[in-house]
Amino acid sequence: MGGLLLWYNPAHMEQTPVASGSRTTPKDFFLWLLAVVALYGSIISFITLLFGYINYVFPDALAGYADPYGGGIRSAMAALIVLVPTTVVVMQLLRSTIIKEPGKEKIWVRRWAIGLTLFIATITILVDMVTLINTFLAGEITVRFGLKVLVVLAVALFIFFHTLLDQKGYWIRHGGRAKMLGAFTIVVSLAAVIAGFFIVGTPSEARDVRFDMQRVSDLQMIQGQVVTHYQQRGTLPASLSELADPLSYFSIPADPQTNADYTYRKTDTLSFELCAVFAREGKDLRGRGEYGSKDIGVSYPYPGPDAGLENWQHGEGEQCYARTIDPERYPLFEKPVLR
Repeated sequence: MGGLLLWYNPAHMEQTPVASGSRTTPKDFFLWLLAVVALYGSIISFITLLFGYINYVFPDALAGYADPYGGGIRSAMAALIVLVPTTVVVMQLLRSTIIKEPGKEKIWVRRWAIGLTLFIATITILVDMVTLINTFLAGEITVRFGLKVLVVLAVALFIFFHTLLDQKGYWIRHGGRAKMLGAFTIVVSLAAVIAGFFIVGTPSEARDVRFDMQRVSDLQMIQGQVVTHYQQRGTLPASLSELADPLSYFSIPADPQTNADYTYRKTDTLSFELCAVFAREGKDLRGRGEYGSKDIGVSYPYPGPDAGLENWQHGEGEQCYARTIDPERYPLFEKPVLR
């Protein structure tokens, strides 16, 4: 009887053997998390970068102003440089681990990562096709829109079939092809980044353009103060020094790169000029934005006789802007009556 009790004791029952390496360790979890984050970041950055190129090459009259020297294209380029090699290296490391420990192929974090990627890729393809058909039925298909749809579709299909093969263990069994695909991905991403320099220029060129944008902003500010001075006193200032007002916390801006003073000239009773020295020729960026909005990049309201829009475009070197105040549009302020 004691022998029977010992035989039925759960502590002595035979356990199902666990495959070597089938348990998910913290290292496994965080490596797969890093792989997923790097992969999704790479995909988003690649699509964002290509969208920026399409917007720039195919401007749309209904789209607003875009600044390629701002965060969009530049950030996507930086993300691709970092995230794509990270994705390739981490995926190669994970596959090498599976080759050494076959049980790692069945761990839950890998199955969830692959399943989530397949799900997101499938949803993206479906949404992309619905958007294409809906836009086609509305008669709004343009080259710009069509190229964006193709980019999303191509990337989603690539990720879907790559992940599907990964789920079946194809890339583990064919490690050489996996390395070739990784190298190809890095080359394509590098080519996309290099193409970006034809738009944003080299880092030194981009810095010069940022300085020029600040110069335009400074001239706008000075112009507004000149108009306000006229409305308050009925005459244009003789020099920029008259605009300095400690009570309103306005200080006269200087060139951000050289710290030189901007040039102001009073040319007539209601006319004046503002001049600055620019480092680069300005680009017309109208219609190159992502969404429809009012252009604010090249045209600004100004106190002119035709009540139109004044162009702030400029070439390289000194550029002067002539302004004439319209008294009807900018009447003098009424002075308070002191009692």
